[in-house]
Amino acid sequence: MVGMRALPGNPYDGHTLAEALEQVEILTDRRPSLAVVDRGYRGHSVETTRVLISGTRRGLTPTLAKLLRRRSAIEPEIGHMKTDGRLARCALKGSAGDAIFAVLCACGHNIRKILAHLKALLTLLIAAFLGASEPGNSRQNRNLVA
Repeated sequence: MVGMRALPGNPYDGHTLAEALEQVEILTDRRPSLAVVDRGYRGHSVETTRVLISGTRRGLTPTLAKLLRRRSAIEPEIGHMKTDGRLARCALKGSAGDAIFAVLCACGHNIRKILAHLKALLTLLIAAFLGASEPGNSRQNRNLVA
């Protein structure tokens, strides 16, 4: 998760795209060249970044179609953040509390993903270590038996 923001009220998605791209540029020091968004962002006013709206088929190259499929894979991540990060209920007061809670939820999501990758790596390392330390798996023992 690169950026997350709490927006007071219920603004139209297309009006928030410029702010979201600005936040990504601030956090990464690079302006995105392409944004793949859902249909809620129709009617945006972004000129500096190419915006690809899912559900459109006109002018799609195989590379752009692949990016649209990747967008579909990101939707469950958003759902997990809403449930695992408990975004339905904010315990902090006011709009500043909402903003802080959204950023902390994104940080927690990133930490959960990093820990899952570290757990998988540790499991592989332990399995490799245990596999190499078994007496029947060494090359010397195999050469002696043959």
